[in-house]
Amino acid sequence: MAARTAAGKSLGDTTYIVSLDVGSSSVRTLLFDGNARQVPDFGKQLTYRVSTTADGGVEIDPEELATLLSECLSALHDQMRQAGIRASAVAFCAFWHSFLGADQDGKPVTPILHLLDTRSASYVNVLASKLDLKESHARTGTVFHTSYWPARMLWLVDNRPEAVKAARYWRSFGEYFYAKLFGKAVGSTSMQSGTGIWNPNRNDYDDALLRLLPVSREQLPAPESLDEPCTKLLPAYKEQWPDFDGIPWFPALGDGACNNVGSGCVTPDRVSLMVGTTGAMRAVLEQPAVDIPEGLWCYRVDRRRLVLGGALSNGGEVFAWMRRTLALPSDAELESQIAAMEPGAHKLTLLPLFAGERSTGWRADARAAIAGMSLHTSPVEIMRASLESVALRFRQIYEVIVERVGEPGEVIASGAALLKSPAWSQMMADALGRPVVSCQEPEATSRGAALLALERIGAIEHIKDLQPATDVVYQPRAEYFKTYSDMLGRQRKLYRKLFQED
Repeated sequence: MAARTAAGKSLGDTTYIVSLDVGSSSVRTLLFDGNARQVPDFGKQLTYRVSTTADGGVEIDPEELATLLSECLSALHDQMRQAGIRASAVAFCAFWHSFLGADQDGKPVTPILHLLDTRSASYVNVLASKLDLKESHARTGTVFHTSYWPARMLWLVDNRPEAVKAARYWRSFGEYFYAKLFGKAVGSTSMQSGTGIWNPNRNDYDDALLRLLPVSREQLPAPESLDEPCTKLLPAYKEQWPDFDGIPWFPALGDGACNNVGSGCVTPDRVSLMVGTTGAMRAVLEQPAVDIPEGLWCYRVDRRRLVLGGALSNGGEVFAWMRRTLALPSDAELESQIAAMEPGAHKLTLLPLFAGERSTGWRADARAAIAGMSLHTSPVEIMRASLESVALRFRQIYEVIVERVGEPGEVIASGAALLKSPAWSQMMADALGRPVVSCQEPEATSRGAALLALERIGAIEHIKDLQPATDVVYQPRAEYFKTYSDMLGRQRKLYRKLFQED
């Protein structure tokens, strides 16, 4: 049912939300109506490539990213003008954990360091030698890992000291982009909560970590200033996008939080499962604080909602690596053959840690391994084993979430990498032992940002008021649950052999 005003008029006819989306391989603009439905044929998407180095570096040029996003905004602005419609607000979601240094004038002095940059691996041990890991995790909801700011900041001190000296501010891309447009770097609680230096239960920076790092509070967005929208574009951008001036532009939110919202997972009875290039499983808790369990992270959706979960650096990229490396049949034939195989029939044990490990062991130095191959092992069997192995990694995250928040009624799946393969979706249901429901929102993350903006401007009372479109429900097959449990046991044993035993 469409959301309506007090006078009974459909908000979908009068309210439009521009949604900015900065992902790990593309930037885009989209348009949503007052019922959180994507308006077709509006917006633009542009791809980009990260720069990588042999020693584990993953960097992005912030100026290039800003230029691409501006181009996407210009395209949408022109489309809306031609259609004679105006935006009510601008929503923004971007990948979590990235950061850059900026000088006094807001110009970048470092590239954006991506969450998959592992050059700071040795500095994880430096942090562990100075602070108690468990106590720090309980405060910040993050572990010492290359995904977060602390280790990367220490790496910069030793490897790019001139950049650290020149940096007046430390920002995520969203804050950098808004500083260009509005002259001030407005940020969000959501984005700060993914830095590794934020206490999500207190909604403030962690002083113990700040004392160890080359950063002061004055170089970061002030906690009391977070989440406030900007409205007045600087003159050059007002001239470029006159119809976007004078409306609220909400600060960038973490993409994972927005994905939960957009896929309808805003209460603990619905857990989200997202598999794109990477992967994540998350539960949203609308409460002021939570005891954070070991193995998981805890961030913020906003000031009233926590998001608890785990992430994999290896999601759809595992499928992609197998596809480009092995001699596999066509996509349709591959799907058919994989679906026809019995779980575990390949007798392989696989650790899909091609890009290191985040949840639950947080070993950036961990790498992929396959055990049990013989001369008879086929490429399709290796592919099946790799997809099962990712499902088992999610099972480990799921078990910890269930211990903290209880068993959900269903798991909502999103992400192109997973939804394009019914066989893989069925593996997830069998491995978790819970129904897996496919979310049919093509842009769940952007939709989530739009929903939160609709709530902020008062167009809807609560983000759960507008449910997402869903489709197939994959029911777990009880006869295979023990098979997956046995495979998980073998996977854990291989992990211990490779990464925990001297």
